[in-house]
Amino acid sequence: MQDAAGPPDAVAQGREALAAGSWGEAKQAFERALREGESPPALEGYAHATRWLGEVEPSLDARERAFRSYRRAGDGAGAARSAVWLAYDHVAFRGDTAVARGWFSRAHRLLEGLEESEERGWLAFFEGEVALIAEDDAIRAGELAATASEIGRRRGVLDLEMLGRSLEGLARVAAGDVREGMELLDEASAAAVSGEFAGLHYAGGACCHLIFACERVQDVERAAQWCDTVRGFCERWSIPQLFGFCRAHYAAVLTWRGEWDEAERELGGAMEAYDQGAPALAFEALLRLAELRRRQGRLEESAELCERVAWHPQAKLCLSELALERGDLDEAADLLDRYLRALPPGERLARAPALALVVRVHAERGAAEVAMKHLGELAGIAADAGTDPLRAALRSSEGLVASARDDHEGARKHLEDAVDLWSRCGAPFEAARARMALGLTLSRLGRQREAARELEAAAAALAGLGANRERDRAGAALADVDAGSATAPPTGDRASRGGLSERELEVLRLAAQGFTEPEIAEKLIVSRHTVHRHMANIRTKLNQRSKAAAVARAADQGLL
Repeated sequence: MQDAAGPPDAVAQGREALAAGSWGEAKQAFERALREGESPPALEGYAHATRWLGEVEPSLDARERAFRSYRRAGDGAGAARSAVWLAYDHVAFRGDTAVARGWFSRAHRLLEGLEESEERGWLAFFEGEVALIAEDDAIRAGELAATASEIGRRRGVLDLEMLGRSLEGLARVAAGDVREGMELLDEASAAAVSGEFAGLHYAGGACCHLIFACERVQDVERAAQWCDTVRGFCERWSIPQLFGFCRAHYAAVLTWRGEWDEAERELGGAMEAYDQGAPALAFEALLRLAELRRRQGRLEESAELCERVAWHPQAKLCLSELALERGDLDEAADLLDRYLRALPPGERLARAPALALVVRVHAERGAAEVAMKHLGELAGIAADAGTDPLRAALRSSEGLVASARDDHEGARKHLEDAVDLWSRCGAPFEAARARMALGLTLSRLGRQREAARELEAAAAALAGLGANRERDRAGAALADVDAGSATAPPTGDRASRGGLSERELEVLRLAAQGFTEPEIAEKLIVSRHTVHRHMANIRTKLNQRSKAAAVARAADQGLL
């Protein structure tokens, strides 16, 4: 947003320094201007400079003084500019969305009759930014961003036009329109890194939108192409809040790529940046660190981090994964239900990871038909988005459902596709987990040599990543296959098996070897709840009141 005229020399020098990203030099210039007299432009410039230096209180104080000075001077546009920044900064610095709404409303009132002004465009942009980042309202954010971009185009303000395109692209991605959204983001980011923007801080905003979108769609290939370019660009200047925001999302991309040490370094840097410049946004880094810890198998640390930001929907996703690790399917289902209920209608893409987990919960419960209903919604999102990560998540989910229906041949095909897709899109952790599930499925089909090969590859990949808990599970499954104790070959139809499913026979054979229900759950990589349910079904089908009696009856019938 352009300022009105002010004391010529010092204010002009300060503006030049702001445009170049020289925040300390800009601050000194505006301080000189303020010593000559407290003009609105000097106060506004000083507020910008201290903001990018991470000096929160001086920036807010100067911004409020600029607002009052513009009002006294009868400059409604200047006062509206200050109100817009006060709204945005109350969200970034303090998380005060109610205060922000008040300042946005004030800006609207001051700009009545100035619908085509540049200030009106910036008001639309920043309202859209808050709607998407703080309120998860992708539909409203996209509408406001399109308004901002159009005003920028008509007024010839490229920074506003491109930032509006960038935010509209991110909003479209969030709503599931990935192809159109990423095209808008690519264009805006190209303008940013080519030096077309007048303000470096605005160019950085466009770049951060792109990195955030890459995380949202789990597009590792695109992220690999853009993130290094963007990161190099961002490191040429220092804006604590914006750089921290970029680094948190970049760390999530690195986590997906399996570069966990570098991801941890980026998250550490992001936390420092947020602490300095935007403490209210520090949850962005905490959420991504919790997910990294979960993948590393450091479950208690992950849970502790999630609890610190338990109000955020993303924390519920991570906590549901942790509940699944503990075998608490009921808690996992409750958390996922709360997550899905809290999502605004426009946030369609954000439903996908929760739906994949819901399918997993119902598959482990043996409720294949219920899982199928959620699988249908996931399939629709994957088809519309058209990205390999979502296709891979869909194939993995289809494999789980097929296995729950004792269709192990169908499960094999889905899981083979999932392994290929996860590998192609550069997600080694997900590829290894799909490979582990494939190995277990091959074992149930009696293809022990192939099963061992898949499990061995999974264990090696997980060890390389540092995913120690998952590595141990893959190693235990491999040991069982090597010992010939994981499963027996298929034994024909259910009638010849006393009405038991193949999975129920697996559980029964392990129980006959003396394994407890928790030990069986660990070996089969399912929850304790699932094993307990299988044992109850076995006792019912064999008409026995205890596990020992069921094992004895199965032995008499030759089922073991």
